Amino acid sequence: MTAPPSWPRVALAMFAVGWGANQFSPMLLAYRDELGTGTQERALLFALYAVGLIPALLVGGAASDRWGRRAVVVPFVALSPVATALLVVWHDWMPGLAVARLLAGFCSGVVFGAASAWVADLSEGGAPGAGARRAALSLSAGFALGPLATGVVAQLAGSPLTVPYLPHVVLGTVALVLLLPVPGPRRADAPPRPLLRVPPVVRGRAFLLTVAPAAPWVFGCVAVAFAYLPSVVDGPSGLALAFAGVLTGVTLGTGVAIQPVARRLDDRRPLLAGRVGLVAALAGVLIGVAAVALDSLLLVLAAAPVLGAGYGCGLVSGLREVERIAPADERGAAVAVFYALTYLGFFAPYLLGAAAGTGLGAAGALGLAAAFAVVSLAVVTLGGRQRPAQAVVAAR
Repeated sequence: MTAPPSWPRVALAMFAVGWGANQFSPMLLAYRDELGTGTQERALLFALYAVGLIPALLVGGAASDRWGRRAVVVPFVALSPVATALLVVWHDWMPGLAVARLLAGFCSGVVFGAASAWVADLSEGGAPGAGARRAALSLSAGFALGPLATGVVAQLAGSPLTVPYLPHVVLGTVALVLLLPVPGPRRADAPPRPLLRVPPVVRGRAFLLTVAPAAPWVFGCVAVAFAYLPSVVDGPSGLALAFAGVLTGVTLGTGVAIQPVARRLDDRRPLLAGRVGLVAALAGVLIGVAAVALDSLLLVLAAAPVLGAGYGCGLVSGLREVERIAPADERGAAVAVFYALTYLGFFAPYLLGAAAGTGLGAAGALGLAAAFAVVSLAVVTLGGRQRPAQAVVAAR
């Protein structure tokens, strides 16, 4: 009897960590209402996650190439629910919340890059791009369901700063227990390399022109949808938390639903999904401009699935392109660099708020973001046309 594949257990761990990563998003309004935090203070708490995540991505991916995926992933899957528990313990102390966000980001950074590579390793022999698709779907499902559940529970719970986090503590513990039996031997062919390094493939023309310009828009899209727009368009005061959770769920749920379509687009022509994602990002930001100008919640809700499509297409396209161009013994580090660039998008609400404060206003700041989307689309389109076919190294 054939043993069941191991990749679903790793995918569940990614789902659980993804849940913990985005459960904080609808809670921003709870901290506003319960603690009186300001817009930029909340944007900073949101961005601190990326501050912890980005260096962890760079270290975690390379570490998994050296010591093996399992040795790197398991400890930080265990720490993810601990970070959530700290959000409960320090629920009304801003420095404590900042520390918990940094730890959550660090855990996510290590797990996302190394576990994506682990899923790809365990998917070898399957359909082309199966590993990237499975990793992207697992993360996106966690990203979508986590904030949706948290927002609804926060709306209904008597203790909105603590109870909504408890489901992740349970989920993270279960995922850890199921992950422990998965084998993950050290790669025998991986030569020792510095942990803080940039693999050669990400310094190449293909990565710099086709992956890097689009990557920040992956999470830039979702950050605009559920962290920035609700802060500049007045929401229903009685249902603000539930609305934020639904908005986040719609954005990320669309990102999950669009990924099979993105895979087919990428099969038809490499980078096509990425270009479609940038077009969606541009359209979503322009809808956001209209939402701010008209102070319309309906337009905020309309922007959510469009921006979610930009997120889903960009994630699949970027992961598959990295899988194509990166040698197997550098895949973990290369995926980590890609994710690090995607998470620069988490700074979008803070940067948009700063731009709005210069006199542009919220609509003007979003207009500036739309101009950047046009530039990114132009670079990726021209870079894809100039990219030589022999530059692709299909999962060497």
